[in-house]
Order: sequence, then structure tokens, then C-alpha cells
Amino acid sequence: MRNVNNDRVIVYIDGYNLYHGIRAAKLHSSRWLDLRQLSDTLLKASQRLELVRYFTTRVRNDPSAAQRQAVFIDALQARGGIEIDFGHFLSKTVTCRSCHNSWQQNEEKKTDVNIAVRLLDDAYDDRFEVAIVMSGDSDLVPAIESIRARFPAKRIVVAFPPQRHSAELERVADASFRISNRNIRASRLPDPVVAPTGFRLHAPRGWLPKP
Repeated sequence: MRNVNNDRVIVYIDGYNLYHGIRAAKLHSSRWLDLRQLSDTLLKASQRLELVRYFTTRVRNDPSAAQRQAVFIDALQARGGIEIDFGHFLSKTVTCRSCHNSWQQNEEKKTDVNIAVRLLDDAYDDRFEVAIVMSGDSDLVPAIESIRARFPAKRIVVAFPPQRHSAELERVADASFRISNRNIRASRLPDPVVAPTGFRLHAPRGWLPKP
């Protein structure tokens, strides 16, 4: 029997939900965020962090934003202990009901599906006792309900990013809480992050407090 004082935890991070929550909370100077360190701050003393899964989509049609994102992803991978799943953007035509003008808008796709699949796979493979889902996206409700029905001994905890909440997620989870601004500020990556190759990855301008 596994030691109940050493529960394995996997953290599932909805990247865009977290990013936009941080921006909404005006935590712009904390975007250079160490996701593994942040995940560690959410654990109880009886828990052990097994893995951080980060779900995001590569930016399109904005070269400067894409470059900032690429540096951040490289920094996360250089730090280790994190696996990244990529979704994609789907371009669709949006028409204004008032003026009838139309334009193309990119919509993020597959992130919620990717999180749901990883949650279910990891539950069936018995990779965690506790899953922490960092999101406010109610599309994850069916996956959480399924895991709780099939694996009643496993716990699903929802960690809401700043300025994000879902009453439906709160209802189906074993527990939920909001990630504090203090935890966000205390979990910044070093600047620079040094990759295994020796390459120095610097935070994009404005992603850390001014010195």
C-alpha cells in the first residue's frame, strides 16, 4: 500500500486561461513564470509533485508575440520537470450584427480536449493520487466527472487562476481554491534561464519587475 503521506500529484495547466487571468489581475510583471515552482506552492506537506503538464497553443499572425512565447517555452523546458502539449488556432469569420462588417478571428482549439485526455490517461495508468487542474474552463467538467466516478480514491482539485472561476468546476471537483497573487509573484523564473547548451534565455521586456 502506498504511503498516504506521500501522495503523488500531477498539475495540469491551461496555459491561456492562466495567462489571461494574470493579465486581468494586472500581474504583467509576473509573466516570466516558473510553472513548476508555482505548482510546488500549491501542494500540501503530505504531497509530492510528480509532473507538470502545460497546455498551450503557439501564437500565430503576430511575430513579436510568437517570439516572446517561444522564449518562454524554451525557458520552461530548460528548467525541466514539465511536459508541454500544443493545441492549435482555428481561423473563423466573425460578422458584426450591427454594422455587418466581417473579419477573421483566431480561436484556440484542442486545449480542453488535450487536458481531458491526459487526465483520463494518467488516471487509468495510476500516475497520481491527486490531480490539480489549473483552469477556469467548464469544458473540463465531463472529464472530471468521469474520473471521480471511475476512480473514487483519486482526488481532483481545481486551482483557479487569478480572475478566473467556474461554478460548474467548483461543483464537480473534490476541492477548489484560487491561486493567490502572492504565489504568482513568488514564482518567477530567474533571468536569465540558462539552457543545457549554455544559451541564456532572457525574459521579454515587461515580463519581470523593473530593476
